[in-house]
Amino acid sequence: MYPALTVLQALGSDAQPVLWVGGEGGMEADLVKRANIPFKAIPAAGVHGVGLRQIPGNLWKLFHGWIASRRILHSFKPDVLLFTGGYVAVPMALAGIPYSSLLYVPDIEPGLALKVLARFSDVIALTAEESKKFFHHKKMVVTGYPTRPDLGNWDRESGRKALNLDPDQKTLLVFGGSKGARSINQAVLAILPELLEQMQVVHITGNLDWETVKAETQMLSPDTIKNYHPFPYLHEEMGAAFASADLVVSRAGASVLGELPRFGLPAILVPYPYAWRYQKVNAEYLISKKAAVMLENEALFTKLLPLIFDLFQDNDRLADMKQAMFSLAKPDAPEKLAAVLREMAGSQNQNTGGAA
Repeated sequence: MYPALTVLQALGSDAQPVLWVGGEGGMEADLVKRANIPFKAIPAAGVHGVGLRQIPGNLWKLFHGWIASRRILHSFKPDVLLFTGGYVAVPMALAGIPYSSLLYVPDIEPGLALKVLARFSDVIALTAEESKKFFHHKKMVVTGYPTRPDLGNWDRESGRKALNLDPDQKTLLVFGGSKGARSINQAVLAILPELLEQMQVVHITGNLDWETVKAETQMLSPDTIKNYHPFPYLHEEMGAAFASADLVVSRAGASVLGELPRFGLPAILVPYPYAWRYQKVNAEYLISKKAAVMLENEALFTKLLPLIFDLFQDNDRLADMKQAMFSLAKPDAPEKLAAVLREMAGSQNQNTGGAA
């Protein structure tokens, strides 16, 4: 959802009026409404990777989502539709066939829902050139991954000051996404004393493991605890964490394709093993560009510590990874996507004589 929010920011007043259609339940509605964007929910459910018993009920939800989408489109009459993936977009795409639509593909390899959406989209926007091989489409454009504009407000000096970090010490950033990553958290806690003797650690744990991390922190010695900076979650200061770090340990969700290049941040990527293969393919893409290394989830407890130490002791390799990651940055991705939407909306208005 964050790519779509970022594109709406780039559109500015051109995005008015706008309506966000999302799934029922979850945190999406709250985040969208907090951004002062009108929100409507539709029923939807996935059919890929679910048990046979769930498929009939999920198909029934998709059918009702299609009916709800038709009602929304009849009432709102948009100039253009923007899809950013997920099964919740499928009923809207089916209902919105008469409308001009743009599909943004965040991961390197699209999942089933995105492949279905591509059949109904006029234009497909991609994070990277490598994604073109997964589609047979007449119009594709590589825009890059749209990162939040406020990330650009931070540099190394201001980021370390905001997080109360030593300006001259090596810094490791650990995070696993908005909810955290339990296996990464546990592996880091197991080696924390050794890490803190050599570097400072910014650890974004997620709310689920926050109480456990706080309890473990009480066991650190006074000499090392000053180097440990745990947070359950960062929003505005996430750019400070990226800008402050020399190396990151993280999952390999789509956001790493935009956020890590923006800061030229070398990475140890640990793909989530239960998310089909999206994260592994994202990691392999960054590895192929010599910007990251990959560590399998099951090897976290045995190989993470020596890998961190090896990279921090090899200044030349770390510098090469940093430069390679920088070379992948596309900071103008939100503006590129916004420009495509403006062009499509303009064409739609010319064809229909204006939209309601």
